[in-house]
Amino acid sequence: MTPWSQSGPARAPLNLLGLACAIGVSTIYFNQPLLVEMGKTFGAPAGRVMFVAGATQVGYALGLLLFVPLGDLLERRALMLRMYAAVAVALLLVSLAPSLAWLIAGSVLLGLVASVTHIVLPIAPDLVGDRERGQAIGTVMMGLLLGILLARTFAGWVSKIPVLFVHAPKLFPAGAFWVTDGWRYVFVIAAVVNVAFLVLLSRAMPKLPPKQNMRYSEAMRSLWTLFRTQPLLRESCLIGALVFGSFSCFWTTLAFLLSRHYGLGAGAAGSFGLVGAAGALVAPVAGRMADKRGTRWVLTAGMTLLAFSYVLLWAGEWAGSSLSFAMHISVLLAGVILLDVGAQLTQVGNQTRIFGLVPSARSRLNTVYMTMYFAGAAGGSALSTIAWARWKWNGVCALALALIAVAGLRHALGTRAGESRVAEPDSDLVEIERVLEV
Repeated sequence: MTPWSQSGPARAPLNLLGLACAIGVSTIYFNQPLLVEMGKTFGAPAGRVMFVAGATQVGYALGLLLFVPLGDLLERRALMLRMYAAVAVALLLVSLAPSLAWLIAGSVLLGLVASVTHIVLPIAPDLVGDRERGQAIGTVMMGLLLGILLARTFAGWVSKIPVLFVHAPKLFPAGAFWVTDGWRYVFVIAAVVNVAFLVLLSRAMPKLPPKQNMRYSEAMRSLWTLFRTQPLLRESCLIGALVFGSFSCFWTTLAFLLSRHYGLGAGAAGSFGLVGAAGALVAPVAGRMADKRGTRWVLTAGMTLLAFSYVLLWAGEWAGSSLSFAMHISVLLAGVILLDVGAQLTQVGNQTRIFGLVPSARSRLNTVYMTMYFAGAAGGSALSTIAWARWKWNGVCALALALIAVAGLRHALGTRAGESRVAEPDSDLVEIERVLEV
């Protein structure tokens, strides 16, 4: 039992965890609205520079696999402090990248250490009882989704800082990369924010003792045991990977859509994140619905909204010249809101499910799920890059809808006994411990 949980579910700790998730996860999404500017810096075409976004997702998936299991084995406060410090260093390295190859390598490293976000998230259900698990996850997930979405807004507008130096050419020579390459400012300022957060975390976060006494090799071996013995975990992994892959299709290609069709830059692409952040407000509501109506209902609602959002986004593109500029942008904005609400509902439903399976292995359950989840994001980013290069927006929307359709089919064929399994984890825990002893 943690020091917080002894006095019941305190609101402040959940909010702190939400802030920690927002700061950690935001770092892997800064590059998405900046891809056009990065391409200009290194003279790279869209097909090459888009791999920066995919590289970050690959690094994040590797970090989830290698680092997040430590959340069950080590004192979590110290682990979090070390990893947020590493995030600050990785951000600075990305800001100094001298070539596209170095930028891609730095992005992999940044994604690797930014996986600290999912050492933070499994703490939330430890603070409350089983009946409030969904609501607690929803509260922290709201911070996580706000971090994902507002990261794009922050990056898009901070990258415009060099414009302020146009009227001071003696103090700020135009040839200096730190003036001409505005995207670099984003990562420098983010590093400063991470350092400031380290101070807050060291003061506000109590020590959190390990949940289990086992070796790292045993913990890694148990990942496969969890995956093998938990059918509901396998189902959630596949649905989550497909849904987040479809979500990444939009955000990876948005900057290129806005640049190609409307002549809009990184600031505009980032502003779509601000609009989509409204969808994050649904997270606590989604958690309460998961507690009351069950996770299958929440997942059904989430995937339905996701599919409708892409139908709307595709229809707006097909309408083309028949729509005014204002109407076309309005359709995009509506699609973004529906997209983010649907993704949030699906994520809260999936994580409410898996965190009820084996309470003593929540970090490792999250490792298995989130590794698959971000592998899906990396795949979605890579496939959408190919789709954009060959078929532009039509290809991106068709790809995203195909991914959602497969996720919906798996959900429809999934076990309906899954809800009851969430409440009865003991038999699974015995099986896991038995296999580990062998």
